[in-house]
Amino acid sequence: MKSATKSGAKRRGDVTVGARPRKGDLATGSTAPPVQAPMSIAAAIGVQIRGLRKRLDITAAELAHQAGLSAGMLSKIENGSVSASLESLEALARALNVPLTSFFASYEGRRDCSYVPSGQGVTIERRGTKAGHQYQLLGHSIAGNLVVEPYLITLSGEAEPYPIFQHEGIEFIHMLTGSVVYRHADKTYALKPGDSLMFDSAAPHGPEELTRLPMTYLSIIVYTRE
Repeated sequence: MKSATKSGAKRRGDVTVGARPRKGDLATGSTAPPVQAPMSIAAAIGVQIRGLRKRLDITAAELAHQAGLSAGMLSKIENGSVSASLESLEALARALNVPLTSFFASYEGRRDCSYVPSGQGVTIERRGTKAGHQYQLLGHSIAGNLVVEPYLITLSGEAEPYPIFQHEGIEFIHMLTGSVVYRHADKTYALKPGDSLMFDSAAPHGPEELTRLPMTYLSIIVYTRE
């Protein structure tokens, strides 16, 4: 019989099941890498100045001379070990022929958020063979190369099967109400409330048998922006 830890929690491999999280443990179940600590403003400015200097293919000594600074001071600015005065930054901006604001471009990039109140998502009504399929967009990607499109999809009583959707990316669906036989490529899945399915959406997919209508499910489509 396997022994338990002093706290009564059982061990599974290297993970203690039921134990109280320790400082430094994951805050959630996600395996996404942690966000790196943001650079100080001095370090961010130094990175920008060094990058602009190298883009112009000039030495630190040359830039320091043109800006009226000592080579040692410029080195400290580029390394982020000192906070440059506004006068020094203005002189460097003139020497590099860039606006002063360009030095702050990498300092704590904006973290965007999309908020959609209940019932106020953008509604798209499908026509033709997809009549009765209503898509409500619940949010949108604001920046970056990754696009995430979360939809609340409702199939009404007039909906017809349509198992041949195809598009780039990965799709995740989670059933909320009703039931359906959902096709992906050469396989079908009987989905009821609480069931989930995630798949490569480049393969033909969609509801093949509408076993109970109306039905609703959450669909999240993820792909890279071109």
